[in-house]
This record gives sequence, C-alpha cells and structure tokens, in this order.
Amino acid sequence: MDKEEIEAFLTWLAVERHVSPTTQNQAFNALLFLYEHVLGIPLKNENIQALRAKSKKRVPVVLSKEEVAAVLHQMNGICKLMVSLMYGCGLRVKDIDFSCGRVYIYASNLSLFGVL
Repeated sequence: MDKEEIEAFLTWLAVERHVSPTTQNQAFNALLFLYEHVLGIPLKNENIQALRAKSKKRVPVVLSKEEVAAVLHQMNGICKLMVSLMYGCGLRVKDIDFSCGRVYIYASNLSLFGVL
C-alpha cells in the first residue's frame, strides 16, 4: 500500500466503519509498525493525512426537578428517605451499601474534614 491507500483505509475506518478515534489510531500505529519494523519502509516523512474519526459525545441522562418531584411523590417511608438523600447529596447507587448499612462519601479536598 502506498500513502494514498493508507489514507484511504484510515478514512474508510472513520467514515464507513464508524470506529472510535482510539481504534483508528491503533490501526494507524499497527501500519506504522508493520512498515517500519517488519518491511523496513519508513513512513515518518510521508505525512499521512486521513479523515479523523469523531468521538461520540456521551450525554448523561438527567431528570428534571419536576420529574424528580414526581418520582419522590410516588414513594414513602425509608425508600423515599434514601432516594431523597441520594438526590440531595448527589450520591449514586454504588455510594450506598445496604448490606452493611453504610453510605460512602468521597471528597477530593480532605481539609474539609479537618485533616491537614
């Protein structure tokens, strides 16, 4: 494969196969290794340009305040208390260990707790 075919292959990965940028980079680095270390053909000066794969944007699923209020309205007792605590404190399900009766709170700044 020459420079144009390598560029076409990497572009095909991005456009037709919709691979992630890391997958496209891995394919490019594999080709570089093959050419330079196995075939002995340097590609450093070829300036290979291919259409870059686009990162997929991950949008978190977040309930509106009204939706949270509607969910809480349907609950009662300890479940309502736990969900209210989780929502109010920004906790996740993995932050609460029901079997041990523990709530895990993480802080990036330990001085908040008086630890120097």
